[in-house]
Amino acid sequence: MTIEEKGLKDLRRAVELLENPSFMARLTDFVGQPVEKFVKFLPDQVSGKIQDVVKAVLSKLLKLSVKTMDKDFEGRASTITHKIATGVSGAIGGAFGLPALAVELPISTSIILRSIADIARGEGEDITSLEARLACLEIFALGGRSEADDGAETGYFAVRATLAKAVSDAAKYIAQKGLTGKSAPVIARLIAQLASRFGSVVSQKMAAQAVPVIGALGGATINLLFVDHFQDIARGHFIVRRLEREYGKEEVQKAYEKIRSGETG
Repeated sequence: MTIEEKGLKDLRRAVELLENPSFMARLTDFVGQPVEKFVKFLPDQVSGKIQDVVKAVLSKLLKLSVKTMDKDFEGRASTITHKIATGVSGAIGGAFGLPALAVELPISTSIILRSIADIARGEGEDITSLEARLACLEIFALGGRSEADDGAETGYFAVRATLAKAVSDAAKYIAQKGLTGKSAPVIARLIAQLASRFGSVVSQKMAAQAVPVIGALGGATINLLFVDHFQDIARGHFIVRRLEREYGKEEVQKAYEKIRSGETG
């Protein structure tokens, strides 16, 4: 099916959200200097601690999304409400730094997951389905980068393709056995793939909060940028998925890549 003009307009919006503004760029604009240098100066011990916290948080989010999403995510909540709540948790993180990460990150990411689910429903997803729930969890990977990425692996569809097998295998395992064996290799593989990308964003967030004079107020603002970033990724992702349901995956990807390369206006 040929995508109609309204669908193309939505797809252009999705490309804009998914391919352009990185979280690093938002932080750099806020801090007023490149955040990369602060990330590089994070001690290996700190980076390792961040990855440990990220994996633990993603495991909890997987449990939340699979077991309680249809109960806890009833009704529609404003994305503004989610931003305010995340800003408050960011103020805590900004005031207490790395020691607060294990407390602050589960709170902020749970709020973000609720916001993502709300956006997904708004784009027609059946949030009671396992596929849609895992698609919500994918946002944490789609919004980040892995150290192993090269130029060809940073596009939206390239990242989705990288995640596809891990998500599919985990979905089959969960459908058959649930989450009773959270240490199962397929579950561990999914968490590792999500963490490799989401962890980079968390490291950037922590590095920005470590900039002198940022403090609690800056921590709140950084968390607002944090939630705003993932809300944008979610909006773009679920627009694409809605269009795929309507026009087919192949047609949407072909149109997406044309827009991305500038072949269409």
